[in-house]
Amino acid sequence: MKSKFLILSFLIPCFVNAQSDFGPKEEADYRNFASTLASDSFMGRKPFTKGEDITTNYIRDEFQSMGLKPGNHDSYFQNVPMVEIKGRFKDDKVTLTGKNGSIDLEPMTEVVGGTRRVVAEQKIENAPLVFVGFGIDAPEYHWNDFAGIDVKGKILIVMVNDPGFYNPKLFRGKNMTYYGRWTYKFEEAARKGAAGVLIIHDTKPASYGWGVVKSSWGSSKLFLQTANGNMNFCALEGWISGDATSKLFELAGIKNASALIERAKHPGFKAVSIPLKLSATIINQIKKSNSKNVVGLLPGTSRKNEYLIFSAHWDHFGVGEPINGDSIYNGAADNASGVAGMMTLAKKFKEGKPNERSILFIALTGEEAGLLGSEYYATHPIYPLKKTVADINFDVLQPFGKMKDIFLIGKGQSAIDNYLEAEAKKEGRIVRSVPDPSNGWYYRSDHFNFAKVGIPTLYTGTGVESVEHGEVWGKAQEADYNTNRYHKPQDNYYPSWDVSGTMADLNLIYETARKLANTNDFPKWDEGTMYKKIRDAQK
Repeated sequence: MKSKFLILSFLIPCFVNAQSDFGPKEEADYRNFASTLASDSFMGRKPFTKGEDITTNYIRDEFQSMGLKPGNHDSYFQNVPMVEIKGRFKDDKVTLTGKNGSIDLEPMTEVVGGTRRVVAEQKIENAPLVFVGFGIDAPEYHWNDFAGIDVKGKILIVMVNDPGFYNPKLFRGKNMTYYGRWTYKFEEAARKGAAGVLIIHDTKPASYGWGVVKSSWGSSKLFLQTANGNMNFCALEGWISGDATSKLFELAGIKNASALIERAKHPGFKAVSIPLKLSATIINQIKKSNSKNVVGLLPGTSRKNEYLIFSAHWDHFGVGEPINGDSIYNGAADNASGVAGMMTLAKKFKEGKPNERSILFIALTGEEAGLLGSEYYATHPIYPLKKTVADINFDVLQPFGKMKDIFLIGKGQSAIDNYLEAEAKKEGRIVRSVPDPSNGWYYRSDHFNFAKVGIPTLYTGTGVESVEHGEVWGKAQEADYNTNRYHKPQDNYYPSWDVSGTMADLNLIYETARKLANTNDFPKWDEGTMYKKIRDAQK
C-alpha cells in the first residue's frame, strides 16, 4: 500500500492541473438537472405515480431541446409493461406453529414480504419450514444447498450473500457472485418448487440495515408483466430479521442455532428441516399499466448503425413512510445525480464534433424495483444487441469533491477497462476495483442486464481518496451516506454540493466514450467470464 501511495504523490499535481472540458457551463447544466429531478415537485419519481409523468416528460423535453432524436423510432418513450402489487399480510400476521406453541411475527418489524403472483389473495397454509443455508445450487463451485432434500411446497429460510463472504477460498471470496444476491435466492427457490423463501437479514453480508429492507418493502412492488401472471414464482418472498430468526429457532427447539448457521458456511452442509409450519394470507391490490424508459438518440456518421449506450435510472421510491418528518424520497444522489450526469454528457456530445457511431441515451424505469427497465430493454432491444458496442451506466455520483481515484465496478472482466484506464492515466488518476466487492455492487444496477445479454459494460463509482482531505475522510463520507441517506427521504440535493469531483469523473467518462464512439473496435469480454459466450454467439 505504501508504494501505491508514493506513486500517487507524484500523480496528484498532474490531476489537479489537468485540463478539463467540463467547466462552469457544464457544472451549471448538471446542477440544474440534478436539483430539478430531486425537487419535491417530482414527488420522489416513483413509477405509476404522477411523479413518473412529471419526470419522464421533463427528460423527454430536455432531450428534445438538446436536439437529440427520438430514440424509439418516432417516440422518445419505450413503454415497459408492469404490474404494481400492493400487498399486506391479512390481520397483520405471519404465524409460526410447532409442538411448543405458536408465535405471530410482526410485519415490518420482524418480517417483510409479499408475492409477485398477480392474484387478489394468496394463502399459505401450514407450509413446512426448512433451513437451506445460502439457498444456492452452483455446480461450478461444487456447492448445492439443496442436495438430498425435496423443498417443494416448503418455506425456505436462507442466508444472505454467498460462502465467499466468510471464506476467501470459496466461490470468489469477498467478490460476491450473483448467487449471493437476493434476486437469485428468490429465483432459485421458485425453480426448486418452494412455496416461499425468507432471507435472514444480517447487516454486514447484506451491506445495508433493516431500515433499507423495511423501506423497500413498505409500499407497493413493481414487476414486469408476464403471460402467466408470475405464477411460476413462489407464493411468498421476503426477509426475516435476525431477532425474529432467533425466535423461530427457539420455538422449533433448535438449541444451538448459531452452530447450525456456522455449519452452513462450510462445504458439505446439508439442509435441515425445521419442525414448524408457516401460515399467512397476502391480500393484494393490483394495477397494470405501462411505465416508460426515456430514449434519446444522437445519430452517428460513418458507423451510424453501431450504438454506444449511456444509461441511468430515473426512478426512486416516491412518497412513503416518513423518517424524521420527511416522507418524500427525493433520491438526489440515487439517482437524480446519475440522470443529471447522463444528460450533461448528452448535451456535451450534441454540441461537439459528430461521432462515427450513434449514441443512445436511456433514462430507465424500475431500477429500484429490480432493474426492470433495463431488463425490458435488454430483452426487447430497440437496436440490435450485436451492433451495441457497450453500455456506460451512471448510478449515484457523490458530491464529495475531487478524488484521485475512481472505482470501476466489475473491473477485470472486459477490454473496455483499458479505455477508461488509458484516459485516467492521462489525467494522473487511478482506476480501482471497489474496496468491498462483497456488497455485490456489480449486480445492483442496470448495467448488469446489459451484461447478461453480452454487452460489455462500464459502471464507475465515486472514489474515496479525496485530493483535499485524504482517504479516511472520503470513506467516512461514503459511510455517512449509506447510513443516513441511502434509500431514505434525507437523500436531498443541496446547493452546497461540491460537484468538482463529479465534473472530473464526467470528463473522464466523456473522453473514454469519445474513443469508443469513434473506433471500429468492439471491446471483448475476457476469457472465462460468463458473458463471453453470449457475446460470441451474436456474431
